[in-house]
Amino acid sequence: MIVENTQTQMRKGILEYCILSIISRGEIYASDIIAELKNANLLVVEGTLYPLLTRLKNNGLLTYNWQESTSGPPRKYYILSPAGSEVLKRLDTTWEELSYSVNIALKDRKTTSSKNTPDQTN
Repeated sequence: MIVENTQTQMRKGILEYCILSIISRGEIYASDIIAELKNANLLVVEGTLYPLLTRLKNNGLLTYNWQESTSGPPRKYYILSPAGSEVLKRLDTTWEELSYSVNIALKDRKTTSSKNTPDQTN
């Protein structure tokens, strides 16, 4: 259905931004990123996250380091690179502008749609 497709595209569009924002708080393990996204009601599975993290790393926005784990093999912790910090700043600005524009458009739509509603009292 078209609604689900649009919803999926909207989520995909902000997922990268949210991931960069989460990583900007400090080095983080992939499963912790998934938990943060889940807390924000952005459900993401490992099969989606890992390719995205690899792409962000390959684009120079992330780095990582390995840390020994007491409960298994070493873990890869992701860190925002200086280039990633710059991209995130630009995305912050874009998000502010976009959310402002969407809010204005929604406000105008709500006002317009109520004006165009036929009077039911006749």
